[in-house]
Amino acid sequence: MTLAAPVGYRRMDLLRTPDDRFADLPDFPFEPHYVEISDGIRVHYLDEGPGSTGETILLMHGEPTWSYLYRKMIPGLVAAGHRVVAPDLVGFGRSDKPAKRDDYTYERHVGWMRETLDAVDLDGLTFFGQDWGGLIGLVLVAQQPERFRRVVASNTALPPGIDVDLGEAFKAWRTFSQEVPEFPAGRIVGGGGAAISAQLSDEEIAAYDAPFPDETYKEGARQFPMLVPESANDPAAPMLQKAWESMSKFDRPFLCAFGDSDPVTGGIDGFLKAAIPGAAGQPHVTLEGVGHFCQEMAPDQLVEIINAFVAATPAGG
Repeated sequence: MTLAAPVGYRRMDLLRTPDDRFADLPDFPFEPHYVEISDGIRVHYLDEGPGSTGETILLMHGEPTWSYLYRKMIPGLVAAGHRVVAPDLVGFGRSDKPAKRDDYTYERHVGWMRETLDAVDLDGLTFFGQDWGGLIGLVLVAQQPERFRRVVASNTALPPGIDVDLGEAFKAWRTFSQEVPEFPAGRIVGGGGAAISAQLSDEEIAAYDAPFPDETYKEGARQFPMLVPESANDPAAPMLQKAWESMSKFDRPFLCAFGDSDPVTGGIDGFLKAAIPGAAGQPHVTLEGVGHFCQEMAPDQLVEIINAFVAATPAGG
């Protein structure tokens, strides 16, 4: 389905995945919620649990997944009394998908998610981000630190905005993402590859493919690997340098929970622990035998980590 931009919005060609693609997904009983942001984009998010006695947990996914990635974690977080909000990034899941590659930029992704948090009126957040969920979400933390009470980073990074070597594993992934004739989203998550964390059923793999009826819906998934900055000349570098100025002063609780079998993000947790004041003295966790998609391989452990972290770091404490 192709959507025309409403009057008053900048023209952007958008695709919207038909609802029937999301019917009867395994272990996914959650009701969809939507907000409309700038550029006429409709963003989907999950919103579970009353949160009346707990806190609000913001879960952000990365590439090439969507909020389905959190289906095993949401029940345990809700059972602890928390409200859980899990948006689909623009270009993924049930959110609208700009049809042109050059409509996707790092700065736009950050802006789109900032607008989403505003539209849903989210504050006092515990943030959990993995992969691009962290690359985007940690910029949001840096830009609006007062909005976040604590942070859990897992298999993710906040790029420094300077000249860096992204490593051979990431470079191989980037090459694959651009050259593979059909981008196999579901198989990337659960069927093989350097950063795989779990073997999924055919039905679960199909659920990860559901947002993408054909290759035209995958421009965001194709573009994400190209948006990771490796040079100070990158368009996103000034935004990231400013973000690091903020995070170098961020003293609210910051916890790392990284899998030890992720060739792409291995070692980044050490950098985050050393660079962010709020990480000092926290009970950082190494997820043993866990690869990139930690939500698939260690969901119960992550739920325990988040719930214990929230309990140990009360707001204002």
